[in-house]
Amino acid sequence: MAMGHTIKAFDDELGQLRALVSEMGGMAEAAISDAIQALVRRDLDGAARVVDQDRRIDAIEAEIEREVVRMIALRAPMADDLREILAAMKISGVIERIGDYAKNIAKRVPLLQDARGIEPLSILPAMARLVSEMVHNVLDAFVARDADAAVTVCESDRAVDDFYNSLFRTLLTYMLENPHTITSATHLLFIAKNLERIGDHATNIAEMVFFAATGRQMTERSKGDDTLVPPME
Repeated sequence: MAMGHTIKAFDDELGQLRALVSEMGGMAEAAISDAIQALVRRDLDGAARVVDQDRRIDAIEAEIEREVVRMIALRAPMADDLREILAAMKISGVIERIGDYAKNIAKRVPLLQDARGIEPLSILPAMARLVSEMVHNVLDAFVARDADAAVTVCESDRAVDDFYNSLFRTLLTYMLENPHTITSATHLLFIAKNLERIGDHATNIAEMVFFAATGRQMTERSKGDDTLVPPME
């Protein structure tokens, strides 16, 4: 009877851990959308809220780390359970970084108040929707321990790279033809790169989900580094 009680308690703790990761991921996903909406609408207050709410994402990451340490110390999980617990901790760290990228986008909103008329600005929301969908889908895969869904998320990353490369070419053209747009176009390029990096982080989470679910490493994805400029952190 005691063993059954212990197993149920551990299962409940795993469920709570998954819920924390999902909550944190949902906040990061919302931050991406809110930051881009603030950019498009020139909403300084909305951008400031994204920056401020990043503290909550950081707080949940710390809570997850504490819970993982407690579970390992008290429950001594093995095999599948240990992989899932460690994956949750690693994933929370990646989500925190995704939140940072969304915050970085929001911080550029005040610097782009005069960016009207630059066509690539209209493309960024579509790119943001794609990476937000990747984040959403990979977190669903984590909760469901769905290795196939994790693979599908990785396959979506190519489209994100295509978005980025297209934006880079367009922004470069704007800068060459209209030197007065250089400052605004550079900020937009940083934003596009932040979105591209979010896509990369979603694929990193997908690889963790795949390993947690199967005990095997995902076959190395053949992305290569075909982006046109080096990463902008």
